[in-house]
Amino acid sequence: MILLLELFWSFVKIGFTSFGGLSMIPLITSEMLSHGWMNAAEVSDIVAIAEMTPGPLGLNCATFAGMRAAGLLGAFAANMGALSPTFTLCTLAAIFFEHFKNSKTLIKIMTGVRPACVGMVGGVLVQLALANYFDITQKINIPAAILGVVDLILLLKFKLSIPKTLLFSAISGIILFGVLGL
Repeated sequence: MILLLELFWSFVKIGFTSFGGLSMIPLITSEMLSHGWMNAAEVSDIVAIAEMTPGPLGLNCATFAGMRAAGLLGAFAANMGALSPTFTLCTLAAIFFEHFKNSKTLIKIMTGVRPACVGMVGGVLVQLALANYFDITQKINIPAAILGVVDLILLLKFKLSIPKTLLFSAISGIILFGVLGL
């Protein structure tokens, strides 16, 4: 029961202190590692799976993390925690919408929040790069790095869609790291 409450509270904190999407990853990582529910590689795997599955990243991460930590009840508790801030804030925003839409203070707050989110995404990029492109001995994993560069080229230069890039990466990963054992 304590574990379920901890999962719930962790995702309440994540939901109230992030703004969805990639900005949640540093907080999810911190909570998973600090409670010992997962290690960095497992968090990276969870994020990758959550990105590939339909639905919001935070909710998918909550589902997978809760399931990993405490089974079905853990997934439920984590999801309720992840959803409660959104539900609360949306309800308050709906009630006070007219008051907030012309608020200069809110506009100034959002002007400050955007750069903070960019910084957090940059931090996530570094964390994920360290988890995915370096092995246990901190040596660069050349095949993984090449695959990352190819994916970036496919996305930016050839405008390949994210689902198609993910599919390409999944198939390449199976071949490179599963079949060939690199």
